[in-house]
Amino acid sequence: MTELPHIDGISHRHVQARGIDFHVAEAGSGEDVVLCLHGWPQNWYEWRHLMPALAENHRVLALDLRGFGWSDAPRRGYEKENMASDVLAVLDELSLERVKLVGHDWGGWIGFLLCLREPQRFERYLALGIVPPWPKLRVMLPHAWRFTYQQLVLAPGIGAALHRGGRFIPRAIVSGSTNRAPWDARTLSIFSDPLAEPERARAAVQVYRVFNLREAWPVARGRYADTRLKVPTLLINGADDPVLRPSMLAGYEDHVDEMEVEIVPECGHFIADEHPDLVAKKARAFFAADQEPVKPSADAT
Repeated sequence: MTELPHIDGISHRHVQARGIDFHVAEAGSGEDVVLCLHGWPQNWYEWRHLMPALAENHRVLALDLRGFGWSDAPRRGYEKENMASDVLAVLDELSLERVKLVGHDWGGWIGFLLCLREPQRFERYLALGIVPPWPKLRVMLPHAWRFTYQQLVLAPGIGAALHRGGRFIPRAIVSGSTNRAPWDARTLSIFSDPLAEPERARAAVQVYRVFNLREAWPVARGRYADTRLKVPTLLINGADDPVLRPSMLAGYEDHVDEMEVEIVPECGHFIADEHPDLVAKKARAFFAADQEPVKPSADAT
């Protein structure tokens, strides 16, 4: 097992839920709780800047999702609705009835599913680098080529070998970023080393394989078309994200009560790493108790 990186003020615990050992990093204290969900190919360490920034006024938890970081990596269970059930089970084990939520990439997708399924458990939702679950095919199809990397990730044998090889993950992170200053060798290794372990390499492959083979087409055909997002949400995406283009965000307007969309210039996919001060500022304001209601926005053009 890869050694846990140390950050002053952040402690670690393991939570048993649904027969899986989940790793949770924690900072701050109090009843105002923020839960952070990372994406691929990262882990809790994605939130190394945001956790201390929010810890003064919040208890901040960063969960390693099934198969990632320092959580168990079972062979199955990587359907995103099932991974959402993991999150709810961890919250139950921690006796947390209601939290504020942050999610990026796959963690962002799972965050949307959580808010749709159990809106009473999430006070506010900050989503980063993800599209809402109401895609428009006519908008997405011209960009289908941007997702071809997923075919490599999910390919039998090839995907696991890429994760275990030690070069693919750093290249994917750096190439997906506009601001590449954060990516020193140590930081990249904290994300790539756990995924080089055979069971976690297999898990990462399953995340993409399950989505592409079982989940993507139902989503495209309107799996969530009859759902409505009732949790106040702020969605922030990078203007230079090489996969998720700003135009892809369109289509949420008829499915939300309160959601604002912001596009960050000179930013790629890894927003929390590339612009940590901006994300912290937005999170503090959005999660503040006296925050004005979020109004639907038409910024996603």
